[in-house]
Amino acid sequence: MKKRRKFTSEFKSKVALEALREQQPIHEIAKRYQVHPSQVTEWKKALLSCKPPPMNY
Repeated sequence: MKKRRKFTSEFKSKVALEALREQQPIHEIAKRYQVHPSQVTEWKKALLSCKPPPMNY
């Protein structure tokens, strides 16, 4: 049986940022990084849901 792959936060961020740029379809990004397209979409949603740190002026 195959082991589950574990992805680093840096890798997830890299893929999600590329998906946010919308220069290529999700399925092409997923194919290049050898992940499922739904995983790319989930990482993209997670990145968008992150709250930015408060700005102290």
